[in-house]
Amino acid sequence: MRTRLLLPSLLLLGSLSLTAACSSGSSGASDSATAGARPGPSSGASPVRAVDPSKIKGLRIVNNSSENSSCPFATSYPDVPGAAAMADAMKKDVEQRLARFRSMCDDSPTGADGRELNISHQFLVASGDVVGIRLTTQEQGTAGGGLRTRTFWNDGKAGTYRTALALVGDGSRDAFVAALKEQLQGREGTDADRVDEAFADRSNVVGILDDMAFTADGGLRVTFDRDEVGAAPAGRYVVAFSKATVTPWLSAFGKRAQQQTEQPSRSLDLGATATPTPAVPTHTASDDDDTDCEKVHCIALTFDDGPAVPETGTLLTYLAQHRARATFFVVGQNVAAHADLVRAEARAGHEVGNHSWNHPDLTKLTPEQVTHQLNRTSAAIKAATGTAPTVFRPPYGAINSTVRSATSLSPVLWTLDTEDWKYPDAAKIAEAVINKVRRNDVVLMHDIHATSVAAIPEILRTLTARGYHFVTVSHLRATM
Repeated sequence: MRTRLLLPSLLLLGSLSLTAACSSGSSGASDSATAGARPGPSSGASPVRAVDPSKIKGLRIVNNSSENSSCPFATSYPDVPGAAAMADAMKKDVEQRLARFRSMCDDSPTGADGRELNISHQFLVASGDVVGIRLTTQEQGTAGGGLRTRTFWNDGKAGTYRTALALVGDGSRDAFVAALKEQLQGREGTDADRVDEAFADRSNVVGILDDMAFTADGGLRVTFDRDEVGAAPAGRYVVAFSKATVTPWLSAFGKRAQQQTEQPSRSLDLGATATPTPAVPTHTASDDDDTDCEKVHCIALTFDDGPAVPETGTLLTYLAQHRARATFFVVGQNVAAHADLVRAEARAGHEVGNHSWNHPDLTKLTPEQVTHQLNRTSAAIKAATGTAPTVFRPPYGAINSTVRSATSLSPVLWTLDTEDWKYPDAAKIAEAVINKVRRNDVVLMHDIHATSVAAIPEILRTLTARGYHFVTVSHLRATM
């Protein structure tokens, strides 16, 4: 799909200054799990400790997205070596939510009617023989913002996946639930009858108590989604217990998870058989690009949503073989996991741009949320490469005055959409570029798709033979 009317946006836009405000690692629980939640008297506990996922050997982030304007979605979850059962549980959760969302799109004559599905991840702990991950599901356009959270746990000692409730010992669950009910009663939007009803069905308790996370000082936070224990308009609730209070209730696994969160060890050992991690390309740009796009035919290949393993590394090798340069619009949570690939992109002379932290439609966020999404990602890019980005691509190409005013980064859209997310066919993707590309085009692709990366050699060979030069977006702008 060619979108020529977007070209002016490549040359203009941007106002307020950018401040890199956040670290490149995983955020504290307040980012998503407790956003908008109703805290209790003891909820001022210390935050969840930040985890650096780039230290996890063999980590792979499973990404999926659709640029379809009538049914947009972006999902991600981590696949940690040695935690296959946990990855399977997250995959099942993501696929079920995505299937419901797609069904809603199919049932509506106008698609998603302004809805958007976003599933992002956060590491709670990855230390010793314990991994804890929170998946945050946000479905824009639904009541209360459609915010749902769930934590997934892996017990390396037992070699198994565990639910959040497994943090509590079997013999202590009645006391634990009684303490929760006591904390919840009397809060705005809930009452004793409503709370008792929520916990009356024991088979339902696992589903209600599906988001628990230890804080940096060993305390425990329990987060309840909207309408689980209170009136829907009241939103979400958080109950926090101190370390001294919660420790007697914990299971053996819960105590290990608490200890590894409070005092992380230097390594993660889940008993997995060592698997070779794909080597990160070491290509180094010898000099600055001196291509004069006023005199020769140039195009800018751009790749969204990465970095991804092993796709991005393979792509870097293909580009180096043809001395081609490109622009990578990276997602912050993927940068946190694969900072080495982002460094490799910059080292090879490619441009690294900002694509938000977890790929939401920025036009549906507040100015503060937009700034946070972009600043946090810029900080991660700078931590990886030493240089902050100057350009960003809004997810789904969605931009308005609020987004423009929230950052000084220069927006970049595209003029040629390969729709590679829709057609997982390397030959078809290559054909879409080769047959439609024109001079000075900005081509949209995604390096999270193996078929998109597989299309690159044919694109580079054919268009190089036709006299095209492959440059970064900023180089194209500067020399047009």
